[in-house]
Formats: sequence, structure tokens, C-alpha cells
Amino acid sequence: MALPPNSPDAVPFVPFRLDRPACQTVPFLFASPHSGRNYPASLLARSRLDATTLRRSEDAFVDELYAGAPALGAPLLAAQFPRAFLDVNRGIAELDAAMFDGALKVPVDAPTPRVTAGLGVIPRIVRDGAEIYRGKLGRAEADERLAGLYRPYHQALAALVAETHARFGVAVLIDCHSMPSALSVPDIVLGDRYGASAAPVLTARAEQALRREGFSVVRNTPYAGGHTTATYGRVASGIHALQIEINRALYLDEDKIAKKPAFESVRTRLTRAMQWLTAIPLSQLGGREPLPEAAE
Repeated sequence: MALPPNSPDAVPFVPFRLDRPACQTVPFLFASPHSGRNYPASLLARSRLDATTLRRSEDAFVDELYAGAPALGAPLLAAQFPRAFLDVNRGIAELDAAMFDGALKVPVDAPTPRVTAGLGVIPRIVRDGAEIYRGKLGRAEADERLAGLYRPYHQALAALVAETHARFGVAVLIDCHSMPSALSVPDIVLGDRYGASAAPVLTARAEQALRREGFSVVRNTPYAGGHTTATYGRVASGIHALQIEINRALYLDEDKIAKKPAFESVRTRLTRAMQWLTAIPLSQLGGREPLPEAAE
């Protein structure tokens, strides 16, 4: 369906996909906020960039890398819209008002370095610095995207965290990302905001699980965590949020945005690592065994 610019129907697809296990058996939930690849026609029509360049910001196929989560007893939440259209790993008010043709109805924070750089909740640029739009956006555009995509995604994520915490007495959110290989980064970067968003025992278990599968792992450099880990990680309350960044060179042809032949091997190794991570004794996280579910 081709949509005109600034149409109130500019978001014709569902905000997210939620893959649940038949029964959640572990206090983990996985979220992939940047792997969405349903590009609205209105975005493509207004962009100065070709489709491949727009996808430079995308954590391509990360949702598929973690597709084994439900088989491990954990839900997987995956955004369906692209990061170039809306970034849910930003605060809702991290907006660049200068991108719009009039005063916005929604609250706008004082500009942060990320907003100034063009990487706010509605990005102005893709990750390589290229400007996305030919001109200014309509003033209603911000409200449409935030109401139609941002709020539903975070409402679903918050509900999963609360549901998991109520069931197990603890909840662990794994925030799933990928990172460009040009940064000369290792295979995996774990971000726990230097211990503020996840207990040390959890981060250590994750590092060990990934190293067991042959991945090189570092912590918090250059990615310590973003809006998601800062918002949901409340260690004192038994809610942990750990960001996992995987080097795209392991599984992705970054020029073509296409899976490498090694994709399935990387997915298998990552799934085995997550299986070992999710088997962490609940007592180490201060949780409890869930009560049996009532018979139907």
C-alpha cells in the first residue's frame, strides 16, 4: 500500500511481533528493538537514500539470531518497524524539533548529544552519517510514530517484565543488538551499565556462556547500554537488563545487508550460549521457582 507523506495512516503495520513459549519456564525475556525491516512507503518516498543505505542502521536479522528463545522457555519481542523510522532505544522525548515544520504537540527534552548528532527517537541520519530526509517532516509525524509504534512497543515490553517478575520473583531482560565491524570490536560486547542494570553474577554468567561457544567478549566498551537497560534495569528490585551486541561481521555481509553462510552456525552457537545462561540457578538472582499453572 503506497501512502502519501504525513498520512495519518503512515504506520500500516503492527508495531511488534511477540513469540511466546507454550509455558514460560525461565525468568528471561528477549527483546530486539532494531531488527525491524518493514519500511513504510512514506519513509521511502521522502528519503534521499536508497533502501540499502537506509538499512545501515538496522540490526539486521538479530531477531532471527535469537529465534530459539521460545524453545528455551522465554518470550521474544521484536520490533517490526525499522530503526531509521523510529528508535525505541531512546527516550520518548529525545526529539529534534528542528526536523519538523511546526511546533510539536509532544514533549521535547533539551537536546542531548545523541539528538544533536541526529540519532534521537526519530533519527535524522543513518549510522554512517547520511541524512535521511529530503525536507522537514509534518508536525503531526512525531505524535503518529510515538503513539502508533513507540508506546505499544514499550507497553508490551513493560508488561512482559512485570509478568515475568510476578511469576519468578525476578526478571532478566536481554536487549539484543548488533554492532558494525568497522569499530574493530570483539565478537560480543555485554552492556550492564557498569553493574547498574544487571547483577555481576548475571553478567559473569553471560560472559562465561558466550566464551564457552568460542566468542570473544568484553564488557561495556564501547557499548554500556542504552535507554532500555537504563529504564528497565532495577537490580535492587530483582529486575535485570543486559545488553548484548554481536559483531555483524560474524554473520552479515554488511554491504549487501545479507546473511553470510556462517549465519546458521552463529545462531546455533548463540542459542547454546543462551541455553546455558538461562539455566542460571534462580537462587543466584534472588528468585523463586514458579507455582504450577492451574489446569484448564
